[in-house]
Amino acid sequence: MNKNRRSFIKNSSLGLGAAATSSLLTGGGLPGMSAAYASELADPLAPKKPHYPGKVKSVIWLHQNGAPSSMDLFDRKPMLEKMAGQTIPPSFLEGLTVATKGGLGTLWVDKNRTWKQYGESGAWFSDLLPNLAQHADDMTFIKSSKTIGATHNISIIKLNTGELTPGRPSLGAWVSYALGSGNPDLPSYIVMYNRSQPRGGPVNWSSGFLPAAYQGTTFLSGSSPILFLDRPDLVSATQQKNSLALLRDLDIKGLAQRHSDSELQARIRSYELAERMQYAAPEAVDLSKESEATKEMYGLNDPTSKGYGNLLLRARRLVERGVKFIHIVSGSPEGETKVVDWDAHANLPRNHGIMAKMVDKPIAGLLTDLKARGLLDTTLVVWASEFGRTPWGESGNGRDHNPWGYTQWMAGGGLKKGFSYGETDELGLKVADPSFAVDTYDVHATVLHLLGLDHLRTTYVHNGRAERPTVNFGKIVTDILA
Repeated sequence: MNKNRRSFIKNSSLGLGAAATSSLLTGGGLPGMSAAYASELADPLAPKKPHYPGKVKSVIWLHQNGAPSSMDLFDRKPMLEKMAGQTIPPSFLEGLTVATKGGLGTLWVDKNRTWKQYGESGAWFSDLLPNLAQHADDMTFIKSSKTIGATHNISIIKLNTGELTPGRPSLGAWVSYALGSGNPDLPSYIVMYNRSQPRGGPVNWSSGFLPAAYQGTTFLSGSSPILFLDRPDLVSATQQKNSLALLRDLDIKGLAQRHSDSELQARIRSYELAERMQYAAPEAVDLSKESEATKEMYGLNDPTSKGYGNLLLRARRLVERGVKFIHIVSGSPEGETKVVDWDAHANLPRNHGIMAKMVDKPIAGLLTDLKARGLLDTTLVVWASEFGRTPWGESGNGRDHNPWGYTQWMAGGGLKKGFSYGETDELGLKVADPSFAVDTYDVHATVLHLLGLDHLRTTYVHNGRAERPTVNFGKIVTDILA
């Protein structure tokens, strides 16, 4: 590195973007760096064009952690109601290896549940979701979902990354990589949860083998969304700026020797982004200016739904500010002394009563709010879970894990509204017609398509192989598209 370039970097206060630009102007960049790679270093989250015009600009990914029971929420099964208390007929188990921990119990239903059809679509909802039921004609059901694995750790990682083990990028990281950011003052990919992370924690929003700049940024539920983001009271703005400038210079000198170190690149950019986020992030999640009617719509006046409602109201504010992918995990409700999620191996009526109350009004409020603001046409809301639950009981009135057939749904731009795709068998155990089966890879391919991205052309070369979000699988579920 020549003297002029060293002097430029030493005195620069413009950060990595200025360093990369200087490098290009003075003779081709760091050793081995192409012009395109240098541009990527200058701003890895610069807006990028999709492969074709997308139907939506943002995704709100609602992971229902613990796996709710479709047949107690959306997927009414009259035969199951009639056969409750009996042993499941062997014909329903053909082709399945049942190795989940509860074994095979007798068929079970909650006899206190009531069901009703809603909207012009006539979609069935149980009384657990009275508010969400009002949006029956906004929703697109995938009732033939399936996955691999029957343990939360494995299936949650697969839900978010497409792989059964840690190491691959999450869907949000792929979106961030392919489209960049819609707001230079906020992360492109934000993760939020109330009280508890999913199993596996940050591996579910990791950038994997993609550069570290594309991993999800966790926003906490309080008024200070990011730990240690605020400037300490005893440190002046000038002192902070000088400290960051020194740190930036040292990091850039290190990068000149290790230009392929994506974590160092991400660290340099994260300091620059953090400085801007000291102003942008608190404002983005500040709910004090929201009306009381809006807060009520999201369930903020109910202790059970308040925590989750806060996250969804923040998600709407983040969508308004151009954030591309917002990953929300349904953690534990406020007021519960023990961590609770949808994993109801016992006492499903109590468990699902609590969890449904936590999410029902906030999600309905989110859909109402997005629609009223004209944002639902440009936003994709996805209700996703790692798997479903079995029609047979466990511990009397619980249900075991079911990867063979369950319901997920979407709402937003580019979809057939009030539409249901596929079905499970008459007991709700597995996908009735395998040709309608929708695996995690297919959901990912469809989400990417709605964003304007071809999952086959969204690639990144890793260890000499062109990797893509859907690994070696995935098809767009074209029948649900408008």
